[in-house]
Amino acid sequence: MSDKSDFSSKSIGKIRNIGIIAHIDAGKTTVTERILYFSGKIHRLGEVHEGTATMDYMPEEQERGITITSAVTTCLWNKNTINIIDTPGHVDFTIEVQRSLRVLDGAVGVFCAVGGVEPQSETVWWQSESYKVPKLIFINKMDRLGADFEAVLESITDRLKANILPVQIPDGAGDEFAGVFDLIRLKKLIYDDDQNGEEFKAVNLSEEELVRVSPWREKMCDTLSEFDDDFLERYLSDAIDPEYIESVIRKATLELALVPVFAGSALKNIGIQPLMDAISKYLPSPLEVAQIKGVDPLTGVDKVVEPVVSADFQALVFKIVMDSGRKIVLMRIYSGKIATGDTVKNVTQGAVERIDRLFRMHAGRREKLDVAGVGDIVAVDGLKNSRTGDTLSTSEKTIILEQITLYKPVISLAIEPRNAEESEKLEEVLDKYLQEDPTLNLKTDEDTGQIILSGMGELHLEVALERMRREYGIAPRAGKPQVVYQEVPSVLAEAEEEFDRQVGDEKYYGYVRLSVEPSKRGEGRNVSFEIDTTVWSSECLDTVAEAIEDSLQVGVIKGFTVQDVRVRVLELKKKDTDSTTQGYHFAAGRALKKALIASSPKLMEPIMDIEISVPDDFIGDVIGLLGTKGARIENMLDRHGQKVVQALAPLSRMFGFSTELRSSTQGRAGFIMKFHNFDVLEK
Repeated sequence: MSDKSDFSSKSIGKIRNIGIIAHIDAGKTTVTERILYFSGKIHRLGEVHEGTATMDYMPEEQERGITITSAVTTCLWNKNTINIIDTPGHVDFTIEVQRSLRVLDGAVGVFCAVGGVEPQSETVWWQSESYKVPKLIFINKMDRLGADFEAVLESITDRLKANILPVQIPDGAGDEFAGVFDLIRLKKLIYDDDQNGEEFKAVNLSEEELVRVSPWREKMCDTLSEFDDDFLERYLSDAIDPEYIESVIRKATLELALVPVFAGSALKNIGIQPLMDAISKYLPSPLEVAQIKGVDPLTGVDKVVEPVVSADFQALVFKIVMDSGRKIVLMRIYSGKIATGDTVKNVTQGAVERIDRLFRMHAGRREKLDVAGVGDIVAVDGLKNSRTGDTLSTSEKTIILEQITLYKPVISLAIEPRNAEESEKLEEVLDKYLQEDPTLNLKTDEDTGQIILSGMGELHLEVALERMRREYGIAPRAGKPQVVYQEVPSVLAEAEEEFDRQVGDEKYYGYVRLSVEPSKRGEGRNVSFEIDTTVWSSECLDTVAEAIEDSLQVGVIKGFTVQDVRVRVLELKKKDTDSTTQGYHFAAGRALKKALIASSPKLMEPIMDIEISVPDDFIGDVIGLLGTKGARIENMLDRHGQKVVQALAPLSRMFGFSTELRSSTQGRAGFIMKFHNFDVLEK
């Protein structure tokens, strides 16, 4: 929107909030670079392999050639404002993808023409499905040796169960890739190498080309006929034109019935402008997606947030960025508008904060705004108390927008400062990183005094340490990565504790009897009071609940958190005037420890999903290697001439696995590992 104060339905209808989602190395950052270049947002093409990609602005991203953090940018195309989030493909940074999908209206799935559907692209796809995000598909790298458009379509259909609609097909593959055929207008798009792909011609098809393209065109029309009865009638009467076809495709895409498919090569600048046209034509505006729901925290009643500028301001914080020591909050606005200098209430934290500055992010740069409104994804300076997942509002009626699900860290390492000066700085830096990244977790080991930093994988923690060195000049000593376990009771157990003590002039008394028992995997912790709560003060009951929650943070085997447990408070006793809240706090904590010890607790460890792609010649070596890691093979299949082994394995046995795999397969195996669940550690 050129006029930032214009928030009419017409202007909101020209906003597209999209994400680029894919497996690592499918080319999504290169696709984004081309979109920015062709829209005039940047004037020089950056390359991932050269470390010059605009969206990979962190030094760690430029060195590794991967996307780590979700970069946000805005560009204009066909009079539409396109807000783009380029999300990571590495499994260690899955939460970045989830946070992005939460605030997007549409997405472009980028698939490699050689690799097809790969493990992380499959994970991200299903995440987007859970959020009901309309999507387009761009099959990239058609210029690569081994590119196979039809095999990728088959892979998408089989593994993603997507109802795809190819609206373009490539002209050749590999070295013979020469452009794309437009099935809607029956044209061939030829790109000029000398013009960086800026110029392309739409030429009529030769008779031979028409013979090649016609079956694809008929299949496209047949698919649309199944979706829309009116289309079938007009198709049979030969009364369809390109604009009508596009209108039906748009309707089917918005209803999640079909996923249009495009083809090209981002590196060779082929197929990008038609993809940009499709984003404008087929993906929804903020007015065309399902209205976001919130919940009244007092009543638990769901409430719908209307996407209109005249309503109260409602926004969701989906990311925190620390920029030169300043906290930048990224938010998606769902209703109303906000201006620089306004005050807002952080409903989640119960704090009132001031909007110091508003701006759009362009990767690492900013563009100042005076006002932002419905549908905008903007950055805010000045919100000191806000964290990822918080709701911001100006409404008198309290509504909390849907929360973003967080992932549990699965790996940790001990870190300690090298000197007293670094100690104070380290604490400050870690606090900033925790605000920025909710998948990082921090605690202090009570026995050693060491700081334990936990995250989603070895790369995740490695990047955090690299950033400390680069951004703040500190290099704490770090131990070897360790697996994060959880503890779980295995049988029902009951315990009681009477705390009766005099400390100085004060008497402390409390009696608590409770039970613990295992619950289903993934249910977390549940505390309930099976007593007459009306005869007890809320302060006393809150104290008992707080003591139980605190004690569940440190288990009785090795001090890991206790999960999948149900705690029932069965009895509380009073003693004249000596009963105190502190007494019940001590009694509850000690009773819980006794009950946990009696419940024959077990350790649960992270179980990982593993997928290995390997030539037939090495399949025996891979199966043997997995056997040494205690892995359980779940499936074996053929894909693109290779064997694919899918297995489950304990994370504790997988350190150094990638090196061993390369050695045993002469470097010819591909390996992806992602978290599956926590389960009981088998002895």
